Amino acid sequence: MKLRQTPTDEPEVNLTPLIDVVFILLIFFMVSTTFQRESEIKIELPEASADVAEERDEVLEILIDAEGHFFIGGEQVVNNELETLKGAIRKFMGDKKEMPVVIRADRTSPYEAVIRAMDATSQLGLEQMSLATNQPENGGE
Repeated sequence: MKLRQTPTDEPEVNLTPLIDVVFILLIFFMVSTTFQRESEIKIELPEASADVAEERDEVLEILIDAEGHFFIGGEQVVNNELETLKGAIRKFMGDKKEMPVVIRADRTSPYEAVIRAMDATSQLGLEQMSLATNQPENGGE
């Protein structure tokens, strides 16, 4: 008697669990990845010290009062527009290309005015920027 052999079928691979695992890994890596945003304006925070590092004449000091008006070199800038502020900074700097910038703002100054001053100095290529603060008289109490 002759027995007939059944043809062997190829084993079937179920891809559904593999796709599920890859999808879970993709979601995990997307959620766990941190995106670092680089700031366009680089700020050097001021440090408290008793030493005066530079002469007052060689520092661009931008004063911002409580209403958001700008003062450069003791003179008020005509208006609060960005281009006007940049022109006043250029006039103050003269032919100097690099100058440290100190922004002194009243604590009730509009946030927009401080950002506008930082933006103007950044657009003019001034990178050494600091924000002036007062040290508490009674040790922070």
